Amino acid sequence: MMRLKYSKWVLVLLFAALVTDSVTAQRRTRRRTGGSAYGNQQQTNNSGYGNPDTTRNPSQSAYGNAAPAGPAFDTTLPINRVQSSGGGLFDSVKMSLRNDAAIERSLVKERTPLDYENLREDDAVYRVRVWREIDIREKINLPFRYAATEDNGGQRFISILLTAIKQEGITAFSSDDDRFTTPITPEDAIKAFGGGEDTAKKYDLDGNVIGYEIRPKPLSPDSVYKFRLKEEWIFDKESSRMFVRVLGIAPVMPYKLSTGQALENSERPLWWVYYPDLRPVLSKFEVYNPKNFGARMTWEELFEGRMFSSYIVKSTIDNPYDRALADYVKDPLFRLLEGEKIKDKIFDYEQSLWSY
Repeated sequence: MMRLKYSKWVLVLLFAALVTDSVTAQRRTRRRTGGSAYGNQQQTNNSGYGNPDTTRNPSQSAYGNAAPAGPAFDTTLPINRVQSSGGGLFDSVKMSLRNDAAIERSLVKERTPLDYENLREDDAVYRVRVWREIDIREKINLPFRYAATEDNGGQRFISILLTAIKQEGITAFSSDDDRFTTPITPEDAIKAFGGGEDTAKKYDLDGNVIGYEIRPKPLSPDSVYKFRLKEEWIFDKESSRMFVRVLGIAPVMPYKLSTGQALENSERPLWWVYYPDLRPVLSKFEVYNPKNFGARMTWEELFEGRMFSSYIVKSTIDNPYDRALADYVKDPLFRLLEGEKIKDKIFDYEQSLWSY
């Protein structure tokens, strides 16, 4: 009985071994014929462990994506630069073929700014340098974003600055410093806005690529809503009065991520324009007057008459480290109050010279 029992177990073990050999043989057969161990069709151009496979199509990656094929575009085809027509900052302006007014308007073309009164260095007994920002979202500053277009170009203030740089020969200076040391080209001034350009293919009626067009990316003019002024307040003892002279103007924008999101507290000047050079151009553009379209002042008169609202962001008063207010006053409300204190110090200096 014991011998018969052991014989049964030997037969079971032999049967299990035969089944295992049969399954192993079937798996080997599937691999040779292109099938996977799970019954799926196996790709013959894929390696098992990421090693290079010479049988794979070179235009296909290991993940089935097409590999890059040569240069981005055919350099033998013509490339045409197209002017924007979307109402943005960089649009070309068509001239009116008729008189676009009920009256003959020639005063604007003939206006020239008055020369500044000469201030002698010996007579300038008090000088303060101030940097201030104009936020055109404030109600009093809304004329800065007047969106009309006339024969001399767009009437937004940022459009006027770009017109002066591109067409009037006004020099823009790098924002690396505010001392007007490094001139930049008009193209660099435009690129500073970060809009960039897009390249699009041109097709014929048969669908063949016959060339390329370069178009500027759309950039909303209203995305530029702050301007920085650099100016000096001077008390002249010869005339016994306080003068203010604007030295430079710069558009201000924050840094933006690739997603278009602006970073907080990252606003900086894009470039600077020397204001005395800009005055003749500003005298040719009129400021929007919501009450009377026929009684408009020029932009040069607006700046000389101080017809805008602003707040101080930096000054030379009690500032031995040459820091902006934001560097040592973190709270925005207290920063505004600190700017008002600087205004009061300048005003009190002049008033304290008189006895009543």
